[in-house]
Amino acid sequence: MNQITKSIRLTSLILLGLLLSNLTWAQQRLTLKEAVTYAVQNSVNVRKAKLDIDGGRYKTEEIRGQALPQITGNGSLTYNPIIGQLVVGDMSFQLGRNWNASAGVQLSQQLFNQTVFTGLKAAKTSESYYNLSANLTEEQVIEQVANAYYQVLVNRQQLNVIDTNIKNVKIIQKIISNQYQNGLAKKIDVDRIKVNLTNLETQREQTINGVNQLENQLKFYMGMPVATEIVLPATELTEVQSSEIFPDSLNMKGRTEMQLLDIQRELLVLQRKAYLSEYYPNLSLTGNYSYTGQSDKFDLFKSKNSTAFWYDASAIGITLKVPIFNGFITRSKVRQANVDILKADEDRRQTSNSLNLAYENAKIQIRNSINTINSQRQNVTLAQEIYKSTQNNYNNGLAALTDLLDTENALTDAQNSYTQALLNYRIAEIQLIKSNGNIKSLLK
Repeated sequence: MNQITKSIRLTSLILLGLLLSNLTWAQQRLTLKEAVTYAVQNSVNVRKAKLDIDGGRYKTEEIRGQALPQITGNGSLTYNPIIGQLVVGDMSFQLGRNWNASAGVQLSQQLFNQTVFTGLKAAKTSESYYNLSANLTEEQVIEQVANAYYQVLVNRQQLNVIDTNIKNVKIIQKIISNQYQNGLAKKIDVDRIKVNLTNLETQREQTINGVNQLENQLKFYMGMPVATEIVLPATELTEVQSSEIFPDSLNMKGRTEMQLLDIQRELLVLQRKAYLSEYYPNLSLTGNYSYTGQSDKFDLFKSKNSTAFWYDASAIGITLKVPIFNGFITRSKVRQANVDILKADEDRRQTSNSLNLAYENAKIQIRNSINTINSQRQNVTLAQEIYKSTQNNYNNGLAALTDLLDTENALTDAQNSYTQALLNYRIAEIQLIKSNGNIKSLLK
């Protein structure tokens, strides 16, 4: 009985330890680096892109198999109820017997097939394409998660502003209520404060819902279970580097998008070569071996007293196929491939221009955001001083309630503008990092 009690206690302690460890994990802070690292490892899109790499490798193996020997085996068993006759003059000869059995093996080996050889090059290039595609997917997921991460922080910061305002309004409400009870304030002032407080509480509920939705969206982008509790440190938003040096030109070679377009064009060129290879002759080696048995009875497989007659045969040859005319089908395919290559060149030119546009806009946004952050930081400090001064004047009867509420709204607007400027800076910073081809630096 004591042993059972000890086991129960031990089990309870283990379960309690697991529960506490889960609670500890639930309360751990999730930095941006941890968020993007988790996303790269668990995002569905990233995992599917990596599966495409495996699929591309298997596709290469499939095409490579076409250049290897093709060996097939065959076997048959036939019963001929009526046997045909061969008539020669006044004589006839029976063609075969009632029962026939045969087994054989056939071999085919491509000696020269330009289509297969070109296909091998295309398959190998496709592997590079899938690798780059997976790399681009990772970059897109990192960008997506980083943007969502900062969106959560901004809304969290706005929630803190609302909470501070609610706290201040409740203090004012308490003061006005006391003044009203002592006949020093009007009922309309009490009602105005009540309305203001109700609006703030409603705004707080809406902001909380928005934060929860953004957090769920962030976890979805990361590939994290939505039920997981996360806590984001506010310092990830407020740490801003004000001294930025931007290169005049963008290094396109480092961009995965451009590398991917180059691979796509290379594949289109190989596709054109594959069409042209249809003009080439095909040369292949063939060989076969068969073992055939015939009998008037079903005793083909008896080892003793069998009337079956067995014989073998084999052949080795070379097959040459020379295309002569196919109604200009190949020519049309080649011309279509030329059009696809020209379109790929246009896509590359447009993508290059688009990447340069994003880079220039990111530089402009960075500079504007830094200026806005500096001015809004000073503006928040000034709005806080004005609010405190107005609050003091109101308490001493030197300012109206309208002035106090106006300064409070001005302080709220300044704080939200400052927070929005921080968000704009971070988003522009992500775009700038991506433009330089260094988006994966967020993993370090």
